[in-house]
Amino acid sequence: MRQIILDTETTGLEWRKGNRVVEIGCVELWERRPTGRTFHYYLNPDREFEAGAQEVTGLSLDFLADKPRFAEIAEEFLAFIDGAELVIHNAAFDLGFLDAELARLDGLGKVLDRCTVEDTLLLARKRYPGQRNSLDALCKRLGVDNSQRQLHGALLDAQILLDVYLALTSGQGEIGFASQPIAAPAERIDVSLSVTASAVRPSVRILPDEAQLHAERLAGLQKKSGRCLWLALEAAVESGD
Repeated sequence: MRQIILDTETTGLEWRKGNRVVEIGCVELWERRPTGRTFHYYLNPDREFEAGAQEVTGLSLDFLADKPRFAEIAEEFLAFIDGAELVIHNAAFDLGFLDAELARLDGLGKVLDRCTVEDTLLLARKRYPGQRNSLDALCKRLGVDNSQRQLHGALLDAQILLDVYLALTSGQGEIGFASQPIAAPAERIDVSLSVTASAVRPSVRILPDEAQLHAERLAGLQKKSGRCLWLALEAAVESGD
């Protein structure tokens, strides 16, 4: 499955008041793995920022003055997201602004005409009801490093959201099972083995490098999901429980 992690920055909180998109950041995933492809533009909004919005983004009209307008990058943006599942935190906000930008142009329709959407805010509310589920709060809860997030930035926030999304939805796919082809059921063969008490049982010796890679993989799963059953089992065995 092709997915696009998406975030926008805007001149204010409400598109109905004429606020505009000033930055779009996207990161592409294929089968839950980053492909290295991104889409990122700063945009000239042709209007002032609302009070407080400029401080949140760190952007200024002087900086944006020579940047393209949304109309100039709209078709490139739509081609990048076309057919993908968009992963957005608080999707209604970003989709409202993007659809408002598209409505100023003729014949380009709406985002949902081309994509499906997964809202990580709704996922987080279902998993953590009654708790704060902002992107920063989820980073802290899920062990995602957001130390570089001094200001809101669309591409940086999309990259952080990528880690949050994978942690929220971690499962067998994170261990690499999802990418493996499913084999057809094998024909059943009944085999009778006669094993004597003196038979030598085979043993497998784990090399130090393999043990280290195994430990690092388990630690990564623990960090993303908050709990790793394998590590819990090892701890129980060591304690004698």
